[in-house]
Amino acid sequence: MVMGHPAGLFVLFFTEMWERFSYYGMRALLTVFLITEIGKGGWEWTNADAMQLYAWYTGLVYLTPLLGGILADKFTGFRKAILLGALIMTLGHASMAFEGISPNFFYAGLVMMILGNGLFKPNISSMVGNLYPDSSSKKDAGYTIFYMGINAGAFLGMLLCGYIGEKIGWHFGFGLAGVFMLFGMLQFYFGRKIFGVIGETPKKQFEAELEKIADDEDEIETPAHIVRDRLVVVGVLMVASIFFFFAFEQAGGSMTVFAKDYTQRVLEGNSGVIFKWIDAILTIFPIIIVTWVLYSLGKKIYKTYPLTIIFTGISFLIIWFLGGWKVYREFSLEQTEVTVSWFQILNSFFIITLASSFSKMWEKVWNPSGPVKFAMGLALVGIGFVVLSIGSNSIPQGATSASVSMVWLIMAYFFHTTGELCLSPVGLSYVSKLSPKRLAGLLFGLWFTASAIANFIAGMTGSYIDQISQKYSMSTFFLIIAAIPMFAAVILLILNPKLKKMMHGIN
Repeated sequence: MVMGHPAGLFVLFFTEMWERFSYYGMRALLTVFLITEIGKGGWEWTNADAMQLYAWYTGLVYLTPLLGGILADKFTGFRKAILLGALIMTLGHASMAFEGISPNFFYAGLVMMILGNGLFKPNISSMVGNLYPDSSSKKDAGYTIFYMGINAGAFLGMLLCGYIGEKIGWHFGFGLAGVFMLFGMLQFYFGRKIFGVIGETPKKQFEAELEKIADDEDEIETPAHIVRDRLVVVGVLMVASIFFFFAFEQAGGSMTVFAKDYTQRVLEGNSGVIFKWIDAILTIFPIIIVTWVLYSLGKKIYKTYPLTIIFTGISFLIIWFLGGWKVYREFSLEQTEVTVSWFQILNSFFIITLASSFSKMWEKVWNPSGPVKFAMGLALVGIGFVVLSIGSNSIPQGATSASVSMVWLIMAYFFHTTGELCLSPVGLSYVSKLSPKRLAGLLFGLWFTASAIANFIAGMTGSYIDQISQKYSMSTFFLIIAAIPMFAAVILLILNPKLKKMMHGIN
């Protein structure tokens, strides 16, 4: 046990952390790279074309986990699927680093990222669920800690890959993402035995479950009508998540366009100095937190699994070097220009700082039902877009550029993050708790399929940002995005009593 949770949780924490570093580091650059002028190394695509590629890419990234979940359930087991997925994604990043030689390398990299993610994503989430009994009060807290790992990786990836890609060279940003995917794969491989039979091939898992049932005479099969009711609840929560992620995933699309073309990013005088200090704290503080988590894990498992800790330690040395270099470089520059990708780190930073508070709140203060938490999440993401709508009120109809204060985007990301903490880790936990064990991989795959639909719709909706802002206004565009999840929140609150009953005691 480490910090009151199984040590295996933290091996998964770091594996997922580096995978999310690679994914979000690349995603932070994707739209900006496509719409940046050719003279600055980009491809100078239109906003609409860039949003459509973004829609297809993010949609397929979340669709392939359905196949990856089935493959792991039937043939490979979770562990082999995670390792194979990590290897394919590492090769994908390496391919994207050669985008300057030929565009084909860029597209091949995107395809490998999609396929690798499909094998990796649903199966690592399933392994977290298998570390705890369904009745454990620590399961939600465990998923929230795991979610902190996801966002620590996303934060560092967007911060460093985004900065290096925009300021040094796009191919360096894409390549850096692959380096840490490789470290994530290695630390998981050398620590895999810590999980016992969890994540083994289906045959070994099945044999272990038979032994467990034989040892426990009180094991009772869940009646069919209860299984059916719980699966209906999972289905409703999945549909609700589509409404949430439709709005939330505007971050890499329309909100990136808003940051690039409509936000004041060149800071002068005192505001520039203040930003440099804030950025320095934002860079170093999260690295300190995750280094402490690594130290806590290392104390417990270094003797048994030294290579896991060594490879993660090497990756942290690189992170510390890059973080220090970035801070030094920014303070040595006279002009302060905030990168477009910088705004995307806010979501992950707020999660890293707020995740433990939400975890403690669910454990000790107030723990409403899953549907209520989902409704809170939907309402909060809607409020974030209301804030953006107010902030963009001053932008004239049809304007192609503006200099709106950064404060509006920062506030929007804060509300989006509080909404995400109410919905996303809770959603993973409920899929794990309400699903029959034999269908766990498939249902995690379906959870990500809901995200695939949401991401595709989000990207395609984002592609209309220019049309809607020309015909109506930028403020109207954000109000439309705000209204949809808020409507879903109301419906979910109305359905809450019925859904609670259908969960048959699981809450």
